[in-house]
Amino acid sequence: MADSTLFPDPADSETPKLQKHQRSLDDTIERCIGNFGRAQLIQAALVSFAWVFDAQQTFISIFSDSHPKWHCTQLSDESCNSAANICQLPKSSWAWDLPAQTSIVSEWSLECASSIITGLPASSFFMGCLVGGLVLATLADSSLGRKNMLVVSCLLMALAGVLTVISTNIWTYSALRFLCGFGRATIGTCALVLSTELVGKRWRGQIGIIGFFCFTLGFLSLPAIAYLNQSSSWRLLYLWTCVPTIFYCVLVHLFVRESPRWLYVRGRKDEFVATLKSIAPANHGSPTASFYDAFIEHEESWNVDLYSAIKMLLEKSWAIRRLAAIMVVGIGIGMVYYGMPLGVGNLSFNLYLSVTLNALSELPASLLTFFLIGRLNRKSALIGLTIISGFCSVMCVMMRDEWAWLQIGLELVSFFGACTAFNVMLIYTLELFPTCVRNSAISMVRQALVLGGVFSPVLVSAGRENGLVSYGVSIPSSLLIWQERNARIFRSTQRSPDLLMADLVMVVRSKLLLSKKRKDDELSILLSRSWNSSVPL
Repeated sequence: MADSTLFPDPADSETPKLQKHQRSLDDTIERCIGNFGRAQLIQAALVSFAWVFDAQQTFISIFSDSHPKWHCTQLSDESCNSAANICQLPKSSWAWDLPAQTSIVSEWSLECASSIITGLPASSFFMGCLVGGLVLATLADSSLGRKNMLVVSCLLMALAGVLTVISTNIWTYSALRFLCGFGRATIGTCALVLSTELVGKRWRGQIGIIGFFCFTLGFLSLPAIAYLNQSSSWRLLYLWTCVPTIFYCVLVHLFVRESPRWLYVRGRKDEFVATLKSIAPANHGSPTASFYDAFIEHEESWNVDLYSAIKMLLEKSWAIRRLAAIMVVGIGIGMVYYGMPLGVGNLSFNLYLSVTLNALSELPASLLTFFLIGRLNRKSALIGLTIISGFCSVMCVMMRDEWAWLQIGLELVSFFGACTAFNVMLIYTLELFPTCVRNSAISMVRQALVLGGVFSPVLVSAGRENGLVSYGVSIPSSLLIWQERNARIFRSTQRSPDLLMADLVMVVRSKLLLSKKRKDDELSILLSRSWNSSVPL
């Protein structure tokens, strides 16, 4: 498991000083609430369900903004056929297969508009995600906390979605999509961080995958809802997906507990103890505030202002390097991950079936990540997955329309690779950063993913004329990711010299015991180099 500790058991240590090493925040919380229990599972599952609504709003434009099918109304007109350009035909010679209100394109007569105009609503949504992530990212680490930020984000997204039904033109619609994206920006981040911080660190990877399953469920529900309303107004899609989100916000507010780690670093000891009591098994007893004061590292408790989390990230050179590398990779993955589902309408395949197959391909991606996350080498996995995704994306363009099944098969493999890479990268980021900046770090990585998604709708619209534009664009960004060694040593960006040196000594001792071939002077050299550079080994 990726989060398993690198340190030897203090009880087995031969050095008396190491036995007196203070218990970390994660270790103390895990000792009190147990490794994993029913209460923690219920809490984590309820929090992770937010991903369902996240997925629905992310991909709803596949159906609401689709280009409907049309047919010729005058059979005697030889110029009107399936290969003709609809914009060059008289308006009286053709008609939509379904009522005009089924899509914004047919309702507002956008069939001949430029790719920038038709892709504007979806791009506005992702742009809203980008801006919202920058504005709201640090609130979950500072003033609001994980739970309240999740409620606020879901509620803002839902209200914006409900208001979308009153749109009368593409400009109002795009503005409301921007607001919807602004609210949606931090949902996935807060849900992922909160759900994993409610359980023991050994189960963080597996619990994080629950959110990905919920995202798949939300994605999978979209074609079903759209199919049942295929002859109805596109506005019903927003009502069917946003109204339940409002009720979900009420449930989270009433029944979900705040992250105990966040409560501690904010100095809210009473709430911290109450939260642990509520999610701890009955056989773990009733902890008290004085108990925690005796065991938890006090360096984890610090005062934060609104943007202190981002400030702390930028002050550490090793954190900047990690964040920059994984964000570059995120841009490339985001272009494929968000662009592929939006572009399935350009393929010679049934829209509802192709979207369903894309949603189903997220399920094996989540299962693969769930069962192999503890064994996967992060660097090799990301490089391999992105190369496969890019290759299949290019091959999809080269297939003729007559090879529809092979074309959709290549598209699904490409999307599967992007989904798995998406999951692995988020879990990897979760492991790389400490509690005090973890939410902000993941938000920045998701921003990179969204930045790739901003360009996808325009590329998809342009791809209706040239498939290479939407399916042939791939970025070899996986080559810029590297494997961070011993990242889990640095669980806090503020550690005293004594504790930092003690951690380094314990890691080095464990390595020396395994090899049994090291010399005494190598220990001094390694410690000196690690301490002077102040970066992870």
